[in-house]
Amino acid sequence: MKRNMLFNRIIQEQNVSKAFSRQSSTFDETDAGNEVLQWMRSRVYENVLRFWQPGEHVLEINAGTGIDALFFAKRGFFVHAADNSPGMLLELEKKVWENHVEDKITFERCSFLELEHLGEKKFDHIFSNFGGLNCTDDLQSVINSFFALLKPCGTVTLVIMPPVCPWEMLYALKGDFKLAFRRFKKEGAPSHLEGVHFTTWYYSPDDVRKMFGGNYKVVSVMGLGIVVPPPFKENFPKKHPYLFKKLIEIEKSIANKRLFSSWADHFIITATKIK
Repeated sequence: MKRNMLFNRIIQEQNVSKAFSRQSSTFDETDAGNEVLQWMRSRVYENVLRFWQPGEHVLEINAGTGIDALFFAKRGFFVHAADNSPGMLLELEKKVWENHVEDKITFERCSFLELEHLGEKKFDHIFSNFGGLNCTDDLQSVINSFFALLKPCGTVTLVIMPPVCPWEMLYALKGDFKLAFRRFKKEGAPSHLEGVHFTTWYYSPDDVRKMFGGNYKVVSVMGLGIVVPPPFKENFPKKHPYLFKKLIEIEKSIANKRLFSSWADHFIITATKIK
């Protein structure tokens, strides 16, 4: 049983790496052209900057092409960017040199399942954006590995996809039950990207709170994509600009409510190390 589980995790890790490597050359263009995604990213930045101070050291896991790392570097943070996708790291390296931030961003290939390979490095903050950690069925082990990497009173901010997404569930009204209820599968939902298949698991804020355990204090949980449509509705802002703005206003007023942080496309959770 354990051997099969280990084998499945190795295959999963290889497939996720392959899928995102294939996407890496077009990732930034797609990201920049998606107004919904840009708004969501801005909300993540607003959240983390409440807890960070320029000059501090950040470990970003699932760093991708370095969009977030570059944003933080330009605001005075030192970022060590880790990702397990060679294609993504190649794009990240280009950003570092083209933007002359080699003094602010370092990077290496490292899976979030093998963070012990980072050695004795210590960070003020650990950050993972947009559901990268939904690609594992063992989030507990990943969170456990943070403790040795964080300085006292350091923070962890994770952007995770929960099991309930209202916008996806609306697709049941169109008869698309596969999309509407895909997040409810306890064994994980089949996913594919660039022709590569892998599995996605979904975690609630309460799940992640429990995983942090007694060594951390959860200081913030915020829903992201509650009433604002998810990124796959990229044309929504152009078709319905007034409604899009109104939905943003509504979301900002409810995002920190406990119920709505669980019913969203993503949630942002921040915890502080207390021991």
